[in-house]
Amino acid sequence: MIRQTGFLIIWVVLLSIPKFLLAEEEHGGSVKGKVVTVDGKSATDVVIRITETNEAAVSEADGTFIFEHLKPGNYHLSVTLMGYQPIEETVVVNAGKATHIRIQLAVSSKALREVVVTGNHNKLVRTFSEDVAKMPLKNIENPQVYSTITKDLLQQQVVFSVDDALKNAPGLTRMWDATGRGGDGGAYYNLRGFIVQSKLRNGLAGNVTARIDAYNLEQVEVIKGPSATLFGNALTSYGGLINRVTKKPYDRFGGDVTYSMGSYGFNRISADINTPLDKEKDVLFRLNAAYNYEGSWQDYGFSRNLALAPSLSYRVNDRLSFLFDAEFSTGQNTGLGVFFFPYMQPVSALGTDRADQLKIDYKRSYANSNLFQTARNTNIFGLMKYKISEQWNMSTNISSTNSFSDGPSPYFYLLSDAAATGVAGASGSNYISRNDQFTDNSRDAIVEIQQNFNGDFHIGSLRNRFVGGLDYFHHHSNQFFGGNTYDTIPSHGDIPAYGNFNRRNLDTLYARHGLSFTFPVRTISNTYSAYASDLLNITDNLMVLAALRIDYFDNKGSYNEVKGVYEGSYNQASFSPKFGIVYEPLKDRLSLFGNYQNGFTNQVGNAANGKPFKPEQANQLEGGVKLQWLNGRINSTVSYYYIKVKDVLRPDLANPNFSVQDGTQVSKGIEAEVIANPLQGLNIVAGFAYNDAKYEAAAKEVEGLRPGTAGAPTVANLWISYRLSAGAAKGLGAGFGGNYASDNKVLNDRTVGTFILPAYTVLNASVFYDQPRFRVALKMDNLANQHYWIGYTTVNPQKLRSVTGSLSFKF
Repeated sequence: MIRQTGFLIIWVVLLSIPKFLLAEEEHGGSVKGKVVTVDGKSATDVVIRITETNEAAVSEADGTFIFEHLKPGNYHLSVTLMGYQPIEETVVVNAGKATHIRIQLAVSSKALREVVVTGNHNKLVRTFSEDVAKMPLKNIENPQVYSTITKDLLQQQVVFSVDDALKNAPGLTRMWDATGRGGDGGAYYNLRGFIVQSKLRNGLAGNVTARIDAYNLEQVEVIKGPSATLFGNALTSYGGLINRVTKKPYDRFGGDVTYSMGSYGFNRISADINTPLDKEKDVLFRLNAAYNYEGSWQDYGFSRNLALAPSLSYRVNDRLSFLFDAEFSTGQNTGLGVFFFPYMQPVSALGTDRADQLKIDYKRSYANSNLFQTARNTNIFGLMKYKISEQWNMSTNISSTNSFSDGPSPYFYLLSDAAATGVAGASGSNYISRNDQFTDNSRDAIVEIQQNFNGDFHIGSLRNRFVGGLDYFHHHSNQFFGGNTYDTIPSHGDIPAYGNFNRRNLDTLYARHGLSFTFPVRTISNTYSAYASDLLNITDNLMVLAALRIDYFDNKGSYNEVKGVYEGSYNQASFSPKFGIVYEPLKDRLSLFGNYQNGFTNQVGNAANGKPFKPEQANQLEGGVKLQWLNGRINSTVSYYYIKVKDVLRPDLANPNFSVQDGTQVSKGIEAEVIANPLQGLNIVAGFAYNDAKYEAAAKEVEGLRPGTAGAPTVANLWISYRLSAGAAKGLGAGFGGNYASDNKVLNDRTVGTFILPAYTVLNASVFYDQPRFRVALKMDNLANQHYWIGYTTVNPQKLRSVTGSLSFKF
């Protein structure tokens, strides 16, 4: 019945499209234009403003801009560039039609670069996204909360990775660094009390299991709250999702080459090269590449990585275009210095419940540099866009991601003295065990195919912005984990056997004693989905959104190599609704919004009565305010959310070998973000978040307590920068900021006890000199040389003070 209902939804969506295509009713018109320089090249980052409405747009990399849903009539478009005469063009907007215009600046592309460098529009904010709602939508019109981190902010902060970029997202904290392990090796973060990873690229599967380089990033979108309705459940969490938006080819030759070096042997070279491949500029090519090497801030360790991202676009005509992308990366890295707690070992046996009181040498890695893992990623993407009419567009997306890993991965256990020495009653923690969990030619592959239809049309006087789509998601995992304990050593002072934990001795251990555990993961699953979402303008200022997804999950089970078959297959169907409302008391400047969002997790197994488990569900209620003031100079979002997870599995006390599905968990809190450009050259990015999470109905050991995976309850981020825009030193700037996180209870259990990662404040700063042809920058991270820890129910020491210099040549 559920499968039949799903096909019915798909059929209704597809049948409704032709009717909408024929209903091109005459309502508001639009202005679509392109800005070019005097030498005919695309002009990017130019602000175009409508005099009558004061609405503004910023030209994209290919020079294009658009104003939509304008009332019929005459309008004046103005372009103002520092040091040049203003340009004004008159356009006539007709109902139901697009007016096309080409604006030519009285400035060369070379001179324009200098103007843009010293321009006064806020380049640290994006007020529009095509990915967040899977339709072109302004942030102020979207009932969902999201944060955007732009490449311009990353440039100010001299940031080279997604990990470092995400420190600018309010409410998000890193819990675990990337390991490079195939399948699960990417970094782990916490958002709204739930674990999340960066698994999406341009709205589709794009997982990278090593540390993700920022070399091809245009921006990062952190989309808040359960988001399964449009993005499914495989790549999202109840806290939200992280979407990387990549650089695209544009229609002129340009780019830059950058060399960076710094503390701990850091060396990096990167390049961004773009060029048209034909005279008509219909075929465009862009290549981003980067090579990194860095030693460790501890006594042993390193990481190296090479990444390439070619991108080719082909415009067949004004209606049809193609985009082909790829990401290739290969690298090696040593272990992360992760300290676990032995199962059921009481925290009290360690003699302390805080990381800063452990007797661990902060600057020692406890492992040799030849214990490293090799990781590779190969990701291929294809996109076809077709413009059906002025109201309708369709797009076909294909994504193929493949990860590989092989090699050791050291980790450690914090042992009580009693456990390490065998002396009952011994108190304290002066020992650690050194262990390895390796991967052996582990592979993980995802294929996603997505078909979307986007419409912007009227039914009567009501404007509809619609997306309907089909999604196929295939996941094939073929991984092998194995390992053993190498030895137990003192955690501080003189350690005679310190250097013995190396590759040769570890191989000898495996040859003599074999593996103490193996964990093969060989699974196949397919997910078939259909979804539809419509944003309806009841009035020009009042909008409501309704969306629904039907998801059919078909798990083929795990492979039994003895029998040569897959076992334990199961399937589940889920519905995922989403609703929202937006009211703009001041059009395009102030909105009040609310949303209901859903996420789910497929569950396998049966209760004691034989009844199969149903998918776990998370539902969010959220309300808040979005502000876009002073022509985009001040942008802010403030919201309160309440997420309740139901149908959680928990132990069945009456039947110890079974579970019951009546558990609940709650996560609620507030978030605030401000991105401001109050004065020319002055930029402020600030965020604050407070989260209150707890188990409601759960195992008695944790019921009523905050989960150990919920992260720090209070976090904040701040970045303030200023750049001179005039005078002999124009282009000279500096920035300062940091991140705060409160105490984090990574263990919180009535039986085991509570263990705390102490609160921290990490400060960073940069200075830079930006010119049209070059850029010089210097940054210092962790100014105060703070000792601090993150963890995913673990204790992970973090990098000490580091200094990095960077030199870029632009062309």
